[in-house]
Amino acid sequence: MRPYDYAQRQGVRHISWEEFARLARQLAERLEPEGPQAIVGIARAGLFPATAVACALRLDLYPARITRRERDVVTRRSPVWKLPVPAEVAGQVVAVVDEIADTSETLALVADAARAAGAARVLTAALVAHTWADPMPGVAALVSDELIVFPWDEVVLVDGRWLPHPEILAAIEAQERGSGA
Repeated sequence: MRPYDYAQRQGVRHISWEEFARLARQLAERLEPEGPQAIVGIARAGLFPATAVACALRLDLYPARITRRERDVVTRRSPVWKLPVPAEVAGQVVAVVDEIADTSETLALVADAARAAGAARVLTAALVAHTWADPMPGVAALVSDELIVFPWDEVVLVDGRWLPHPEILAAIEAQERGSGA
């Protein structure tokens, strides 16, 4: 599965802020027995669940940014580093958290970087994972092959007006074309 291959999704699932909070608590509950000592959140959207988990577990949060995007538009086939995993993770059990594991490439790259920075052990976690994620994160609050619409992506501010996110609209259209609807 290629990233952003929306036609292959099965249905659309809108995650409300309330459901996000419930899923983030589940993620924290599933991570806690593993004994994380620090959280590395993958910016941008991975910082939402990473922050919630770090607060719930009372752990330090370190952001890392690796992305295929420029100004919210996909411009690269493979992600590039914008903000590396910090040296503070050395010697710690680190949970790398992202909002979604699609192909899981980004999650795997950040986990590898945490190991290279000297983390004693690295856990991977995603709020949502697709069944084709490879590797599958060690912990996921929800596994679904639906097109996931997170509350922060529902609408965006464009020229002073709140509008549906254009990428979400295009994804739903691609899904409809792919299903013959």
